[in-house]
Amino acid sequence: MEQAIRLEPREWVPNNQRFPVIVYRGALAGRNRAEGFEQLFRANGWGGLWRNGVYDFHHYHSTAHEILGIAEGQARLMIGGPGGKDIEVKAGDALLLPAGTGHCRLEASGDFLVIGGYPPDQEADLCREIPSAEQKARIEKLGVPATDPLKGKAGGLRSLWSDSTDIR
Repeated sequence: MEQAIRLEPREWVPNNQRFPVIVYRGALAGRNRAEGFEQLFRANGWGGLWRNGVYDFHHYHSTAHEILGIAEGQARLMIGGPGGKDIEVKAGDALLLPAGTGHCRLEASGDFLVIGGYPPDQEADLCREIPSAEQKARIEKLGVPATDPLKGKAGGLRSLWSDSTDIR
């Protein structure tokens, strides 16, 4: 099940005015979800994969959309920047954060593990202050990836994000 969450700019966090955050509940079952998310993301053309958690400070990326697959544990995250929206995630869930979306970890279980990644030809920067005009322009320029990291060419961002500057 997918849920779209639209966020307005908040304090110094730009968020994304074109694309909503997509929450995928129960996106992946099974015992080894870390490998499962990695295989799924790669199969759908997403790369730059990493294993870690979510920083405990507010930040956003101006150069990339980001997928977060919750492989183990559970956490309470805040999306949208300071005073934004609290969201609970657990193993098997995933979040797709469009460029500019603020996020941070508020609390997490000791076994919390995230598999993260980015669309082709995108790498994340780490932004913790008001975006410059150049950063805002980069966020606005990033189009819709050719595939959803979980659902491929049909569903997910392919149905919930629309843009005339699709990345092919």
